[in-house]
Amino acid sequence: MSDRVTAADPLSAAPAASGGPTAATPHVDAGDAGYRKDLKSRHINMIAIGGAIGTGLFLGAGGRMSQAGPSLFIAYAVCGVFAFFVVRALGELVLYRPSSGAFVSYAREFMGEKGAYTAGWLYFLNWSTTAVADITAAATYAHFWSMFSDVPQWILALIALAVVLAANLISVKYFGEMEFWFAIVKVAALVAFMLVGIFLVVTSHDIGGHTPGLGNITDNGGIFPEGTMPMLLLIQGVVFAYASVELCGVAAGETESPEKIMPKAINSIMWRVGLFYVGSVVLLALLLPYTAYSGDQSPFVTVFDKLGIPGAAGVMNLVVLTAALSSLNSGLYSTGRILRSMSLAGSAPRFTGVMNKGGVPYGGILLTAGFGVLGVALNYLMPGEAFELVLNFASIGIIGTWAMIMVCSLLFWRRAKEGRVVRPGYNLPWAPYTQIVTLLFLGSVLVLMWMDEGISRTTVNCLPLIAAALVGGWFLVRGRVRATAAAPRDRRIPTD
Repeated sequence: MSDRVTAADPLSAAPAASGGPTAATPHVDAGDAGYRKDLKSRHINMIAIGGAIGTGLFLGAGGRMSQAGPSLFIAYAVCGVFAFFVVRALGELVLYRPSSGAFVSYAREFMGEKGAYTAGWLYFLNWSTTAVADITAAATYAHFWSMFSDVPQWILALIALAVVLAANLISVKYFGEMEFWFAIVKVAALVAFMLVGIFLVVTSHDIGGHTPGLGNITDNGGIFPEGTMPMLLLIQGVVFAYASVELCGVAAGETESPEKIMPKAINSIMWRVGLFYVGSVVLLALLLPYTAYSGDQSPFVTVFDKLGIPGAAGVMNLVVLTAALSSLNSGLYSTGRILRSMSLAGSAPRFTGVMNKGGVPYGGILLTAGFGVLGVALNYLMPGEAFELVLNFASIGIIGTWAMIMVCSLLFWRRAKEGRVVRPGYNLPWAPYTQIVTLLFLGSVLVLMWMDEGISRTTVNCLPLIAAALVGGWFLVRGRVRATAAAPRDRRIPTD
């Protein structure tokens, strides 16, 4: 019996005696066994916030502002809308059937094992490269303090990876607590920055020789000082800023009553995007000319540094360092769960399906951390370009992951129209047009990446290599996938 269903194949469910359609036997994913439902409502809510506030805003906004100017807020707003569509689609699937395998489990149900394999390894590409970006950001932040200025960037990156890896191997309850407080710190810092920023704009307080206000925009080329194309070309990097919004969908598999918790957490993402992302970028543009920012320093640190308040820049730098470590922690958490779902279906190494006594799938976490070590080497070889290089490859993984989520949502909608499944009351509005428009948007991001020069175009040119690797990998694992599907369920779960 396949591990994709318990007793009946949803593709062949027979009609009910009354002549109407009958729902298929619910899909059961072997990868959902063994987890502890220790995440509470406050954990999920703050994980959703933390997923929407990360390295892409705290570090990436500085370099993007210097290239596109104030128009960056438009890019954040547009990408934020599509990020909300993606997480709303995932939320509908979660309420249909919560799973720690998240979209990999849904791809298995609606697309078969090839779909699950593709979704899982694209997500791994996303987070294995994002882990490199996070430890690079952490090392960059640490260089702000003079005590670390002489320490090589690769050493700081290695320390960051080691600390977060150790913390992530604790039980999910401690992970939830850690992410809860990480998110509290990030939100409190952004709220404090916005309050200070509004005060500075209202009072026209001098900031490093500049007077806050609309003059910093109108006197420096307006909203599009470099034209519209730089803003469009930066959209692929802005997509990276929203890379963790799907994390709450993965975490839903380890919480009680997701049907009560998830809608509230997901709905709040929209206003968070408007307030924290768009609002922060608008404030940054009002406080200083766009030329005052750079990719070498967090824009929030730049403002406080020029403001001259003793210790303020250091405190903000500590906050953004926390954000980078939080993102890395979340990435290790989510890939561990995704890889376990794949492992128990045969499409990932067997050791990634192993759990420790705390209910943590440490095999997948260690595999992702192993790729983080490659990031340490990258920081050693090319410290000045490491962040942008991995950012582009992470964007490819994000685009692929979001596309798979929307395809699953589209297939789920089609089955619901056929009467084979029932959509929950909380669903993606305007289906199927929302899914189609989002997929077109994601395709356009790839086109924009190719239109850009340098690393972005090189990354897109690597798509055939990524596709070839996925195809080759499938031929390597397909025999094990078939053998796993034919094996009794109790033989599929490896023991520590």
